[in-house]
Amino acid sequence: MKIVIYGGHGYQGRLVLAELARHDTEIVLAGRNAGRLEAAAAAASRNGTGTVTATRVADSADHDALVAAFRDADAVINCAGPFTPQGAAVARAAVAAGCHYTDTSGEQFHVKEVYDACAADAERAGVRVTPAMTDGGVPGDLLARILAEHLGGGPLEEVLAGHLVTGASGMSRGSLRSLSGTADVLRTGGLAYEKGEWRGDAEPRLTAIDFPGRPGTPVIRFALQEVVTVPRHLDVTRVQGFAEAGLAELFATTVSEEAIAAMPEGPSDEERRGDHWTIVVQAVAQNGRRARASAQGPDTYGTTGVIAALGTLRMNGPAGGRTPAEVLDPAGFLDALAPYGITWTVDG
Repeated sequence: MKIVIYGGHGYQGRLVLAELARHDTEIVLAGRNAGRLEAAAAAASRNGTGTVTATRVADSADHDALVAAFRDADAVINCAGPFTPQGAAVARAAVAAGCHYTDTSGEQFHVKEVYDACAADAERAGVRVTPAMTDGGVPGDLLARILAEHLGGGPLEEVLAGHLVTGASGMSRGSLRSLSGTADVLRTGGLAYEKGEWRGDAEPRLTAIDFPGRPGTPVIRFALQEVVTVPRHLDVTRVQGFAEAGLAELFATTVSEEAIAAMPEGPSDEERRGDHWTIVVQAVAQNGRRARASAQGPDTYGTTGVIAALGTLRMNGPAGGRTPAEVLDPAGFLDALAPYGITWTVDG
């Protein structure tokens, strides 16, 4: 399989490259800066973290250059944030080139825009478009599908997802730019799903979540990817996302470009190992039955690198704009993450 990593010279892109290199893939790096692409390819070879067969320069604003960079690939993994202003253009170019598309975005509005803008064209082109192939976007979506089946497969009244991250490794410069660019959205809680439409004025259904080992953790309604993806594959009346209150406030903070540029590119391997993430999903069926599931693991950036790589390699199913639960076997994929320290369970 031949995969183009767009933004492959960046912090997250290099983690995706390192995971892809463990599998039978031909890797091409693409992005805006020829020098950085060549340096990333050379460093991967020197450090034994991957062999890059080619580098290709293409700006996200140049559709023809993007299509040319993607033309002979099987899939494109977009790691070039911030995604909201430019990610959909990369997705459209991948579809035009006849490639499957995934990305490492956690930006809710970008995820929705990619589905809205690319789903029909992707179906006609015979390719799959699945944004948010990340530690935040995939486990929650898969758990929602598992819970729906656990509750009998019928319509659900609501799905509520909550995210918690502990540790102090900090964020990459790319993540900070993405968060700063969407801080206004994050302060409002983003979109919730209510009776067939996405809206920004929904009243929060929760003020606290019982995370494993952290019962009664205060949460704030938050712009999670699951709010966009879950209603696309489940018959559900209401979907809301939540983040632990301190995490939500941190993510909604604006950081100046000068401050971001002065920071390290991202946390070290040792720092990342100190991080731990947890996702809890609660579902209620229309008959009143309730169930919940959780997934947890270490190293948010490393886990995203694994999920983006494995998810892209394993994705299967009908063409079009597809959610993680539509292109991956929910339980099987979560089980495949066990060697990376990721566990999951269903309760109730």
